[in-house]
Amino acid sequence: MSVIDIDDRTFTKEVLEAEEPVLIDFTATWCGPCKVLAPIVEKLAASSAGKYKVAKIDIDDSPAVATRLGIRGAPTVVVFKNGRETARHIGVTTEKRLLELLAQ
Repeated sequence: MSVIDIDDRTFTKEVLEAEEPVLIDFTATWCGPCKVLAPIVEKLAASSAGKYKVAKIDIDDSPAVATRLGIRGAPTVVVFKNGRETARHIGVTTEKRLLELLAQ
């Protein structure tokens, strides 16, 4: 399974109504650190298929969700469980740290 693209229109269905935990990578095309984090997020998506939903949102293309969640920089990773935010990390990180966020 690969990373799912989410936008302002699909956020509620794909994240807030999801049955499984959702990790969202808030990214931007102009963001250098986002390009470093992207393959780490892709690897997590591939290794955790069926256990977690892994998604990304471009903060420039979907500003409503980013504003609503107070996303001030990219990359920012946010984890949702049962429609509620449970963890957040700002900046580049490791797959191990992403799994720790999902476990919170």
